[in-house]
Amino acid sequence: MFIVGINGSPNHDGNTVFLLKEALAAAHKSGAKTELLHVAEILQGVEPPFCEICSSPCDGVCGEGNKLGEASDLLRGVDGIIIGSPVYFGTLSGQLKAFWDKTRVLRREKALLNVVGGAIAVGGARFGGQETTLKAIHDMMLVQGMIIVGDGCQDFDCGHQGACAQRPAEKDENGRRRAHILGQHVLEVAGATKELRVR
Repeated sequence: MFIVGINGSPNHDGNTVFLLKEALAAAHKSGAKTELLHVAEILQGVEPPFCEICSSPCDGVCGEGNKLGEASDLLRGVDGIIIGSPVYFGTLSGQLKAFWDKTRVLRREKALLNVVGGAIAVGGARFGGQETTLKAIHDMMLVQGMIIVGDGCQDFDCGHQGACAQRPAEKDENGRRRAHILGQHVLEVAGATKELRVR
């Protein structure tokens, strides 16, 4: 199993990355290969920086010979994706939205169909928009045909929409625990649905 984390924060070592690493560590401990992508880094030098639907269906020209193309190639082979975002005005970051809009070529190819997805959100307050951010991430995943799971797992409880934390994330014990459970759940469901992913 190959599980990838996608950091939707502009920061490489902030709260969102902390929780993504917790989730990926849980998946890795259970035998998965893992990798972490940073959307701010991937989008550097991509012109235009936002999708303008320059072709329909998408031909992926904006990802030719750059980090966006490399990220797309990597995502074509994943079994699970865990997307994390800080909460910006009650929803996901602009960087994450810009990146996901650039995955239209993967939608055309059905590359993420039946890939398992989970979401992580970190807010500045305990009730700071984390659940609306998770739901926005879920909506993006649904449009790709992904299988969405929450932060429940057979060995724990049924969970909720995903792993949520209040910054600083490293001091939010519940957020850390839920991120671990989410990582395990994504891996568990990815293993059970492997035959659904046609490569």
